[in-house]
Amino acid sequence: MSDFPGPDDRAIDVAGWLERFASLLAAGRAEDVAGMFIDGGWWRDFLAFTGTIRTIEGGEDIVAMVKARAARTGAHGWSTDAAAGASEGFIHFETSLGEGRGYLRLEEGKAQTLLTTLHELRGHEMASGFRRPLGSESMGHGQTWKQALAAERAEIDHERDPYVLIVGAGQGGLALGATLRQLGVPCLLIDKWPRVGDQWRSRYNSLTLHDPVWYDHMPYLPFPESWPVYTPKDKMGDWLEFYASVFDLNVWGETECRHAAYDEAAGRWTVQIVRGGEVSELHPAQLVMAVGNAGFPNVPEFPGQECFAGEVYHSSAHPDGEGLAGQRVVVIGSNNSAHDIAMDLVLNGADATMIQRSSTHIVRQTTMTDVLMKPSYSQEAVESGLSTERADLRSAAYPIRLQEALNRVAWKVLHQSEAAFYDRLEAAGFLLDFGPDGTGIAMKYLRSASGYYIDVGASEMVADGRIRLLSGRGIARFVSDGIVLDDGTHVPADRVVLATGFGSMEQWVAQIMGPAMADRIGRCWGYGSGFGNDPGPWEGELRNMWKPTAQPGLWFMGGNLAQTRLFARYLGLQLKARQEGLEL
Repeated sequence: MSDFPGPDDRAIDVAGWLERFASLLAAGRAEDVAGMFIDGGWWRDFLAFTGTIRTIEGGEDIVAMVKARAARTGAHGWSTDAAAGASEGFIHFETSLGEGRGYLRLEEGKAQTLLTTLHELRGHEMASGFRRPLGSESMGHGQTWKQALAAERAEIDHERDPYVLIVGAGQGGLALGATLRQLGVPCLLIDKWPRVGDQWRSRYNSLTLHDPVWYDHMPYLPFPESWPVYTPKDKMGDWLEFYASVFDLNVWGETECRHAAYDEAAGRWTVQIVRGGEVSELHPAQLVMAVGNAGFPNVPEFPGQECFAGEVYHSSAHPDGEGLAGQRVVVIGSNNSAHDIAMDLVLNGADATMIQRSSTHIVRQTTMTDVLMKPSYSQEAVESGLSTERADLRSAAYPIRLQEALNRVAWKVLHQSEAAFYDRLEAAGFLLDFGPDGTGIAMKYLRSASGYYIDVGASEMVADGRIRLLSGRGIARFVSDGIVLDDGTHVPADRVVLATGFGSMEQWVAQIMGPAMADRIGRCWGYGSGFGNDPGPWEGELRNMWKPTAQPGLWFMGGNLAQTRLFARYLGLQLKARQEGLEL
C-alpha cells in the first residue's frame, strides 16, 4: 500500500488529492490507489467504473475493483471546482464512455468517501440544453409537432413494440420515461388508473407529502418557486399529469399487465396486457416494474370478523373522515397512514381509537424540514447556490454504512433535545423506538420503508387524548359491535381501518411472472442490515433497485421522489447503453 499521505500531505486539498489519484489510477497502481483512502474508506460508484450501482468498502475491495475495471474505464481529465484548501467538493472526469461527475470528502489528506457517477453517454447525450430539439424538425415532412407525436403514438398502438415497457405511470415510471424520451429510447408506460395522477387523487383528502418541496422535485422539471412547502395530494396528481404531457410520454391508462415471460433466445419479453377490456401482447426488450417500493396491501383476517356489523377495510381504501362525525372508528396500526387517518377522523368529528401493536419511530415534520434536511434541501440551501442536482450528488456521497453511523449520532442528540415531546407521548402510553440500532427514520426507510410516522399533528392528539390510544396489545377477535383485544378489552366500533401496511415488491413479480421468477430475483429493497425485515448478508446498496437483476431485461424503478429524481438518470443510461450495444 502507498504511504500517502506523508507528514507533509495531511493538509492536501481536493485538487491535490485528485491529481495524485489520477496519476496512480492511470498507472494501474491499485494498491497505491487504495492507500489514498482511510482505513475502511468508501468508494461509491454509479455506473462509471462498475457498470452498476455499487459501494466498494475498504482497501482490499478497492484494490480488486481497480484491477478489474480501471483500465477498461479509462478515466481521465479529473478536475474540481472546490476552493483551494477545501477538504471536500464536487469533481468531474471523463471515461471511455462519457462524462462523469462525483464528490470527494477528505479526512486528514485521505479519502473518506469518493462518489463517481456516469452522467452522460458520449454520442448519446440527453436532448437538453444545447442539444434540445428545435421544434420545427417535423415541418419538412409536412407534419406539425402534434401530428408527429400522434403518428408516433399510432405506430406504438398498432405496429411497433417499444424497446422499454414501464409498468406503472406514477412518479418513478414518469421520471424514467422522461429520461428515456430525452435519450431517444422508445418506451411505453402502462397503468391501471384512467389518468396519470389518479392514484394520488384517490387517497384520503387530507393527505399531503410529508417531505418539503425542495426534496421532492421531479427530474428535469422542478416545481415552481411558489409551490407549497408540503404538496397536497391532488396537486401532486395534477403535476404528474402535467409532467407526462410536457415530456410527450406515451402512457396507456386503464391498462393492466396480466403476465410476462422472457424469451431467452429472442432476448425479449412477451407481456400480456388488458387494455379497454381487450387482451393483447407486447414484446419489449426491457421490462421495468415501476409500481412503487411495496407490494399489495396487507389485509389480515381476524376471528369473528364476519360477525362485525360495521365496515372493515384497508387504509389504502379510506377516502377521508368527511361524513363520519359521531362514528366510532378504530384504526389498527401506528405508522404514517394510521396517524394521518386518525387525525383526519378527529378533525371531522369522529371518535378515533388507535391500536398500537408494536413500537413506532416518530419524527416531527419540523425536525425533518428545519434540522435534518435543511443543509441540503431548503430555501436557505437554494439561496446559498446549492442546486438540487448538486445536493443530490453530495447526499449520495454518503454510503449506507456511513449513513448508519451519522444517523445514530444525530438521533442520540435529537432524542435528548426533543425529550419533552417524546416524554409526553410515552406518558400517554405510546410505544416509541428510534430503530433497533438508534439510527432513526432514514435507515428504517432504507431497510423496510415502514415503522415510522412523520408527525404533522397527530402526535399532539395522541398525547392529549383526542386520539384514544391502546398500545402493546393485539387483536383477539371481532364481535358484532367492535373488537376484543388480547387482554380482554372490548373496543366498540362502527368501522375499522386496517392501517397494516403493504407487502414486498416481490409480490408483483410472483403475480405477473410466477413464483419461480420471484425466487430467482430475490428480495427487492433493503440493503442487508440484519435488522427486522432486512436480513443479511450486507449488500451496501438497495437490493435490485435501479440496476441489473438476476433476470436479464428486468428492472425495478421505485422509491420516494428524491430517489426517483436521482436514479431515473442512472437506470435510463443503463437502458440506453443496452439499446446501443454498449457495455458499461
